[in-house]
Amino acid sequence: MSYTHRRSCISGIFLLLLALACEANSGFIGVKDSHFELNGSPFLFNGFNSYWLMHVAADPAERYKVTEVLKDASAVGLSVCRTWAFSDGGDRALQISPGVYDERVFQGLDFVIAEAKKYGVRLILSFVNQWNDFGGKAEYVWWARNAGAQINNDDEFYTHPILKKYLKNHIEKVVTRLNSITKVAYKDDPTIMAWELMNEPRDQADYSGKTVNGWVQEMASFVKSLDNKHLLEVGMEGFYGDSIPERKLVNPGYQVGTDFISNHLINEIDFATIHAYTDQWLSGQSDEAQLVWMEKWITSHWKDAINILKKPLVLAEFGKSSRSGEGSRDIFMSSVYRNVYNLAKEGGTMGGSLVWQLMAHGMENYDDGYSIVLGLTPSTTQIISTQAHIMTALAHSLNS
Repeated sequence: MSYTHRRSCISGIFLLLLALACEANSGFIGVKDSHFELNGSPFLFNGFNSYWLMHVAADPAERYKVTEVLKDASAVGLSVCRTWAFSDGGDRALQISPGVYDERVFQGLDFVIAEAKKYGVRLILSFVNQWNDFGGKAEYVWWARNAGAQINNDDEFYTHPILKKYLKNHIEKVVTRLNSITKVAYKDDPTIMAWELMNEPRDQADYSGKTVNGWVQEMASFVKSLDNKHLLEVGMEGFYGDSIPERKLVNPGYQVGTDFISNHLINEIDFATIHAYTDQWLSGQSDEAQLVWMEKWITSHWKDAINILKKPLVLAEFGKSSRSGEGSRDIFMSSVYRNVYNLAKEGGTMGGSLVWQLMAHGMENYDDGYSIVLGLTPSTTQIISTQAHIMTALAHSLNS
């Protein structure tokens, strides 16, 4: 048999096995008894963030980067990816202005979902940003002011009727979108694991978290009225608020206008999330002190997820800048993964973690210091892959 023919056969077998695995993992991810579930069995995962997928896929000539990341991620066992379903104004905007969309960019998101399905990767799709990157709530405010609305500051995003209407219109546009490639509406596609209301909501006008809480209730109810098949989460970083004052001692020295407890007690919210960037939040402390705090941060929220929320918990963003050295990042990631795994062993309430962030080769201009290219740093890749496989094995163990 020629080498070319042999290679073709091996490639064919790989694709067949991948297709069979994807078929076995079909179905919507659900929640039961404070843990994630797929087809009646516990679902645990290791995953990643790649915010840029739609932005890059808007240009067909660059879509190979999306394919590369999803294929490589699947190959090392990663099964969940969190990414943006927004880009408001600016370069390659999905939403050019309120209700006006660029079909070319939407087709980029269609491609992302189709490729994720091909490689067996579930998606968490976020609707809007707290930050100005890719527009965010500041762009919504600018649109409304440009239309004549009187708005005092960006945090009125959570209360102003026009701004809330803009967001609801965008949510409906995304949720009901018919994928031009798969011909499946987003709301009917189990490739999507969950919707996220907002990336890292913050409200500097009301530190209690009550304003954001009212907004979460309204938006969550709206999403569920459109789609009751998919899970829904808020997009929280995990900062504690006024509902349990003593918990605020766990925060890294400040509040951001959210309340981890009350924001996640809302019935329509299916699971809780936390984020963690110790090299930013605790920049003046040693690596050892940051690791101690990190374990406390994760464990505190895990206990609350079990005892108060009774919902799964996901570490939805974490990372350490490579500028601190690859060895330092590897130690940090190993510690975090160990903590996540040990907590997941206690019944599966700790559902998994999503590292920030994976990139494709040749994307240096997107690098924020936290980027990881699988295979480029073998030690980091091995740490990520090992966690993926032991979390999958643990899910099977919990099922038996």
